[in-house]
Amino acid sequence: MSSINPKTYEATPSRQIAFLGLGVMGYPMAGHLARAGHKVTVYNRSAAKSQAWCAEFAPATGGKALSGHAATPKLAAAQADIIFCCVGNDDDLRSVTLGPDGAFVGMKPGALFVDHTTASANVARELSLAASQLGLQFVDAPVSGGQAGAQNGLLTVMCGGEQAAFDAAQPVAMAFSKAFTLLGGSGAGQLAKMVNQICIAGLVQGLSEAIAFGQQAGLDMTQVLDVIGKGAAQSWQMDNRGKTMVAGKFDFGFAVDWMRKDLGLVLDEAKRNGARLPVTALVDQFYADVQQMGGRRWDTSSLIKRLK
Repeated sequence: MSSINPKTYEATPSRQIAFLGLGVMGYPMAGHLARAGHKVTVYNRSAAKSQAWCAEFAPATGGKALSGHAATPKLAAAQADIIFCCVGNDDDLRSVTLGPDGAFVGMKPGALFVDHTTASANVARELSLAASQLGLQFVDAPVSGGQAGAQNGLLTVMCGGEQAAFDAAQPVAMAFSKAFTLLGGSGAGQLAKMVNQICIAGLVQGLSEAIAFGQQAGLDMTQVLDVIGKGAAQSWQMDNRGKTMVAGKFDFGFAVDWMRKDLGLVLDEAKRNGARLPVTALVDQFYADVQQMGGRRWDTSSLIKRLK
């Protein structure tokens, strides 16, 4: 079975693409680019993952939309018009862009680097400046929608950068996106993703408390969620995670470890800009409790476990 679900792709000119980082998000994102007819070269720290990706998507495209895998980011980027990237954190991002084997040194003049890593706004600005000095383009473009969004090609992408760079990236990135929006200059995409994570943290904690309260009161919470989900309490978290929280299922979705990384970025940025985030800081500590319970890889909806 394919790691991506069927999607109708808009007709766009075939481009030479590189994709760096084939994790739970990057693997299907790169797959959608290949399915859309682009010539894709992939790089991953584990060469076995790159080889597995090529084995999966070469037959699906008749080999026409596949360039193969490269040993370094520099080699992957060498012939690409657009380089997409989705790695773990600031340090991972620097490791695939900078240095003698980094993508920046291998990119053609005028080529575009689109970073889907959830990272700091500072590293986005740093790499945007470094790219500009080399005659390259850079867009910070973190995503929301989780693994399911990546597999279905329905990610929401928040972008920061120059209009011309965004305009070049947008039609190609719609292969794995349902929305791809420019929100401001360099770093704006990362800041918008922080806003997204602040919202999610509060929503999941509120939903956890509501379900735990209802269960303690002896209510049929599956039925209750069906009712209140038609009113003002409705949210994506309730629709997609409410009933699995009632059932105690947390083996899917966005992991607690990743959420703590993201909330760390949020809280660091808040220290710099003076924003007051008392609820976010508290929920971050609640996620630390879940980690101590052994839930590092549980879905973020596992906040309810600490209320049991």
